Amino acid sequence: MFLSVFDIFKIGIGPSSSHTMGPMTAAVSFLDLLRASPAAGRIQRLGVRLYGSLAFTGKGHATDRAVALGLLGWVPAALDMDLAEEQLAALAETGILAPLGLPVVAFKPAQDIVFDYGPPLPGHANGLVFNAYGADDEVLVSQTYYSIGGGFIQTAAEREHPLESEAQDCSRWPYPFENAAQMLSMAKASGQSIAAMKRANEAMLHAPEVVEAQVLQVWSVMNGCIERGLAQGGELPGGLKVRRRARHIHHQLLNERLANSAQPHAASDWLSVYAMAVNEENAAGGKVVTAPTNGAAGVVPAVLRYYLDHCKGAEAAKISDFLLTAAAIGGLIKHNASISGAEAGCQGEVGSASAMAAAGLCAVLGGTPEQVENAAEIALEHHLGMTCDPVGGLVQVPCIERNGIGATKAVAAASLALRGDGSHFMPLDNCIEAMRQTGEDMHAKFKETSLGGLAVNLPEC
Repeated sequence: MFLSVFDIFKIGIGPSSSHTMGPMTAAVSFLDLLRASPAAGRIQRLGVRLYGSLAFTGKGHATDRAVALGLLGWVPAALDMDLAEEQLAALAETGILAPLGLPVVAFKPAQDIVFDYGPPLPGHANGLVFNAYGADDEVLVSQTYYSIGGGFIQTAAEREHPLESEAQDCSRWPYPFENAAQMLSMAKASGQSIAAMKRANEAMLHAPEVVEAQVLQVWSVMNGCIERGLAQGGELPGGLKVRRRARHIHHQLLNERLANSAQPHAASDWLSVYAMAVNEENAAGGKVVTAPTNGAAGVVPAVLRYYLDHCKGAEAAKISDFLLTAAAIGGLIKHNASISGAEAGCQGEVGSASAMAAAGLCAVLGGTPEQVENAAEIALEHHLGMTCDPVGGLVQVPCIERNGIGATKAVAAASLALRGDGSHFMPLDNCIEAMRQTGEDMHAKFKETSLGGLAVNLPEC
């Protein structure tokens, strides 16, 4: 299935694409389903049940808040934080919803959103069921959704039986590659770069100037997130008392630059501080871009900012080439494996982001398609097996630092690939398949449930 650059890079809010943005989007979808239902006029109450990872780490990821926001009609990209907070406070007090085009219904988030800690639903680790009740608690409308990572959602029916419309006609796209081997073959036959092929595919949906403007808007939001993160101090919400560090580290780096006292390895600190700035903003519930998820949102922006600010010969005109190349790799990973931490562990999140960033950097530094594929493979290969074990169910420890390390790995991978001719032993497709198999075999306690790993090995003091 074709995945647009704007599917991979979605503008939304923190702290999680799968636990915040996906459930919010599912709630909006459920309202649309209710509006089309013949039973709409008889609905008296709504209820939501969260399963699997959404239950175990939903409180730390503000999943209940996201569901309530969606039922209030908010979508992630258009959220007005101040107005939304007022509406949430009113909902908590009154227990009444008045959705556009539907009757006034009862909904008390503290009671009607249930965290079910039993077995997950069969379709995915992130499952949630919406019910609309009539008189005597009769279920009038019910829908099961899965939040499958990166803000994507599917209904249970779509998960089990993909719609024919999703099996899009390959002939519609100029370059319909579904794996890296096809991508390289098409690049060789056409003489086009990966970014150029991706741009041509996008042009089937939007005019070229619209694609360019929207890609630059994505970068504007990414870069704005970096700037906000570098400017903010204080403590992150959630109870772990994790302090923001990006502003302090940034000040140190600027002072070292002025004093000409920086060590050569300070380059990796610049990468880390850009990534940490994004993920501190994400942890605080700020405006971010999935890249390809919120938990891994800092890697791609950090490497692109590093390219623009620190690499010799950097050109702002290549921003879209970087992001289009990265999106092409992210689409391959999502299509052939997973970008969901609840499904594949953090190898699916930060591992995918590092591969995307490595590919983008390699491309804008002059890499051939073969070198770009090699860069993505190196970065992904060295994240294989990485677990997702957020302490307290919060996207803070180890997630914030992990984005910084993922960014440094991306730059190292791009540099190594550029030192070669693109030929290498392990193809990217095989590495993606290895990630998929590893995710399948990984115990559920290491896949965003906070039941294992670092999440249960905490300081005793």
